[in-house]
Amino acid sequence: MRCRATYRGFESHLFRQNLSENPCIARVIVSFNLFLRYAKYVLICGFYFDKIYYIEVSTALIMEVARLIIIGEKINGAIPKTAEAISNKDNTYIRELAVKQAEYGADYIDVCAGTDPAVERDTLRWLIDIVQDAVDIPICIDSPDCGVILDMIPHVNIPGMINSVSEEHGKCEQLFPEIAGSEWKIIALTCDNSGISLDPDVKIKIGSIIIDKAKKHGIDEDRLFIDPLVTTLSTTGNSLEIFIATMEGIRAEYPGVHFTSGLSNISFGMPFRSAINREFLALAMNAGMDSAIMDPLSADLRATLYATEALLGKDRNCRRFLNAYRKGTIGNKSSSVKK
Repeated sequence: MRCRATYRGFESHLFRQNLSENPCIARVIVSFNLFLRYAKYVLICGFYFDKIYYIEVSTALIMEVARLIIIGEKINGAIPKTAEAISNKDNTYIRELAVKQAEYGADYIDVCAGTDPAVERDTLRWLIDIVQDAVDIPICIDSPDCGVILDMIPHVNIPGMINSVSEEHGKCEQLFPEIAGSEWKIIALTCDNSGISLDPDVKIKIGSIIIDKAKKHGIDEDRLFIDPLVTTLSTTGNSLEIFIATMEGIRAEYPGVHFTSGLSNISFGMPFRSAINREFLALAMNAGMDSAIMDPLSADLRATLYATEALLGKDRNCRRFLNAYRKGTIGNKSSSVKK
């Protein structure tokens, strides 16, 4: 069971990184319950020699179990408006995208240049610099080129996530040795040099191979985010069934891994995509998906997320749902953020 501290709906990454990484710092994790009804602020202190680290936590802080891990998808050159901002070197637009995604609950900010390979390194470094200057939450480095990913790692302040490895072209062999002793997490795609199979057994086998390779390098299951690669509903009518069967097969052998998806891929080519995305999110979460590459600025997706977590018993006393409604993050007062 994984417990996470959330502050007004987004992860307290600074708490996890600054305190938990240093063994000399005393960590205090407080289970609040009734205490929060009376205390306005709680100070969590850690001592490291002559330094004191303070974190001020409001009464919105609650302990939650296995909350969906959100990887914000908006800074991606495949999105037309973002591609235009990248082409125009629009720092302000990129910065606002990072800030808004953090405000609306992103745990990681995916950064993908989506440019010509000749300029991908420079573009990705520029994007990473802007995001790191704007927010403190970790970055997900997104590139199909392992060499580019490895070149970007030294420029990232906080170990985040790598998107991605697969059984294509020796990607695991390139990346795993370089990140073995780190805290980087990895998205692993269930595909190989033959492409993306529609057979769950093939995907399970590929996922198992990747996990076993990671373990040989000392990479724990908890650092792996397996992506069963949901296919489009317009071309594969049993897409969700394949996705769930793949998760179930891999989880049976490797219960400690996470599962993620490029959420909107399932609705590509369909009308009223938002409806399909919402239902897929709810059904996949019910089946055990605990992460998603998604748009946290979508009011519809936020509402589905909060409601599903409450229905699945992952939101104690529905507090996150009720807090979000009172603030207007979901409900009649909410709206998608235009970016």
